[in-house]
Amino acid sequence: MLKSLKVTLATAAALGAFIASPAFAETKINALFMAQAAYSEADVRAMTDAFTKANPDISVNLEFVPYEGLHDKTVLAQGSGSGYDVVLFDVIWPAEYATNNVLVDVSSKITPEMKEGVLPGAWTTVQYDGKSYGMPWILDTKYLFYNKEILGKAGIANPPKTWDELKEQAKIIQDKGLLKTPIAWSWSQAEAAICDYATLVSAYKGDFLKDGKVAFTEGGALDALNYMVDSYKSGLTNPNSKEFLEEDVRKVFQNGDAAFALNWTYMYNMANDPKDSKVAGKVGVVPAPGVDGKSEVSAVNGSMGLGITTASKHPDEAWKYITFMTSQATQNQYAKLSLPIWTSSYEDPAVTKGQEELIKAAKLGLAAMYPRPTTPKYQEMSTALQQAIQEALLGQSSPEDALKAAADNSGL
Repeated sequence: MLKSLKVTLATAAALGAFIASPAFAETKINALFMAQAAYSEADVRAMTDAFTKANPDISVNLEFVPYEGLHDKTVLAQGSGSGYDVVLFDVIWPAEYATNNVLVDVSSKITPEMKEGVLPGAWTTVQYDGKSYGMPWILDTKYLFYNKEILGKAGIANPPKTWDELKEQAKIIQDKGLLKTPIAWSWSQAEAAICDYATLVSAYKGDFLKDGKVAFTEGGALDALNYMVDSYKSGLTNPNSKEFLEEDVRKVFQNGDAAFALNWTYMYNMANDPKDSKVAGKVGVVPAPGVDGKSEVSAVNGSMGLGITTASKHPDEAWKYITFMTSQATQNQYAKLSLPIWTSSYEDPAVTKGQEELIKAAKLGLAAMYPRPTTPKYQEMSTALQQAIQEALLGQSSPEDALKAAADNSGL
């Protein structure tokens, strides 16, 4: 009996040691994502479930915030002692994050296969001063979406190739009584407005900065704001555009209340979903237009990356998660809301099938992506420009004066 008890105790002790073994300890990491545009929350959760099934020793706590809260949430968490391991970051933030030691330099972790396989333009999303602060994940620019049925009823054979043609076609649609205000934009006092503005700046060949100094008060950057104000005052633009974010634009377009809309990749398949959209099957997409004598197309770099914070206590597990989320296999599987960063993905029928029109536009748009300025002072400059755009749209200031005031308030 005593011998039997000893065996039982020994077995229990061995089992306890086995269960407590570090090899089977679960590491928990925290990841911060945005709850709008590109991949849906459901998609991110599904990707993460696949990761944890393949890596049962790692669990991932997901948090989603609106884009407008992503930057501040990341920065504030750094000093709290209980921050994030993995964060989604915009192309405009690496300069600030590198300067303020928010993200880990992962240059040494990027393999030759990654370097060669990812589209060259995608790397600019995560780089600053020759170093990489994560992996590109969302490859995105804004496209011009149009309602094929409305253009057909207006007798318009092809979508506009220039911004002036856009106004001309919108006027035809308006004059025929098809829509009161045919164009929808994301001009709320937020980064969304800067993305639309930057798209136009790229068309007019303007500059935000030159040699580190403000250059948006003149030339193509001034032309871009003049275009926005003219479109708004003409009555061709939905007046609520001054309060719209991208999701508002999507809903207006999907409801059939806009003939033209500037928006990110994700809107193509969402607007073509008959369960939620009144315009499914009528959605056309082309690169954002150009300007006669200056540009063929226009595009803003709206890409985003995944990085490891310097506050992370589990950087190795965080990197393992990032490489899974940004892998070609994962991205190809979820290519309907965000196009892959991998060059060879565009030859995969699983990626291209059903969105050939979008892929055609992407090949031109992604090649023309215009960067918002790379500066540690980006947040101050963007805030000043957001205010300038609002004041100009509302007629509180001329575009020239509004941009001069923005320059004074930009922190540069």
